[in-house]
Amino acid sequence: MRQKIKFKKNIKGGKLTILESSEVDPGFVILLHENEYNLEEMVKASNEGLQVFSRLVRTRSFFPTSDLCNKLFEATVEFFKNKTQKELTIEYDDVEAFPKEEDFKLDDDVELDKILEEDGDTKEDEMKEIDSEDDTPKFTPEDTSEHEN
Repeated sequence: MRQKIKFKKNIKGGKLTILESSEVDPGFVILLHENEYNLEEMVKASNEGLQVFSRLVRTRSFFPTSDLCNKLFEATVEFFKNKTQKELTIEYDDVEAFPKEEDFKLDDDVELDKILEEDGDTKEDEMKEIDSEDDTPKFTPEDTSEHEN
């Protein structure tokens, strides 16, 4: 899920507003969360490090993962030092939290038929024997094992 976290400074009011938006469908973004913080406390927390910053940012309604907290912290260090910058938008895709998978490549000289032959030792005759049985259930009037209606 793609997210946009916007930080807005209100220097006169001494407030910092964090807006969390999310892309719920391709091209369709909705606001999920808005929270206000004391600007001085956030600047101080940013100067003290990631752990202090994370504790202050996380609330009941906004609880970013460790990866996201780390990204927010790193992206906002200069933002809080710069008194003229009023807004900052950080984009985050939760796919970033997962390790990259290597693309599977099959060697060109390997034939699939050989791989399939090596995996099992089933012969065609054995498969015909298995398929030859009739699997249709048969009941007789004397059979009382089923529920009677």
